Amino acid sequence: MSNPIVTFIETRASTNLFEPGRTLADEQIEELTRLAARAPTAYNLQNWRFIAVKTQDAKERLKAAAYGQAKVSEAAVTYILCGKLPSHNVVEERLRPAVDAGFMPAEMVGAWTAAVEDSYRDNPQRQRDEAVRTATLGAAFLMLAAEACGLATGPMVGFDPEAVAREFGLSADEIPVVLIAVGHAREGNWPQKPRLPVSRILEIA
Repeated sequence: MSNPIVTFIETRASTNLFEPGRTLADEQIEELTRLAARAPTAYNLQNWRFIAVKTQDAKERLKAAAYGQAKVSEAAVTYILCGKLPSHNVVEERLRPAVDAGFMPAEMVGAWTAAVEDSYRDNPQRQRDEAVRTATLGAAFLMLAAEACGLATGPMVGFDPEAVAREFGLSADEIPVVLIAVGHAREGNWPQKPRLPVSRILEIA
């Protein structure tokens, strides 16, 4: 099989070395975010927030919270992917465009609202799990979007979540899940590291 998505999957590598000084316009950052937000979310909650760190001051604050990782300051922008704890209060707003478009019955909105409330109410672990899933899917789509635009990405989980939340004003229902550095790769990055064979990781039931 040969198509651009398969090629990306088979060749993509996490970029650690970026060309410092090369920037992205706000319009490019917005387009990457628009594409990343096409990722699926449970009940179409879209329970995420994308914080694009691009100014020098913001980069230095994020770099300190990311244990001094140079790619935060060298990449054109580093996204903070935040998952929001799911809330049934937003369901009607999120689903209204689908109802207005005519492909979702209006009576389903109430049922989905009740399902969200029943699924997550009084269950902090399930709420956190959903927030993490949402941000992770958004991060994956963001990396795909960046590749399609000829950009390199470097995901990071090495950061102090409390420091990130404090420095960037996250609310109590927002969890900083992963950082994604985006920019132009410079020479010296490693290729994709070998993966385990499918026989080691797949069980067909």
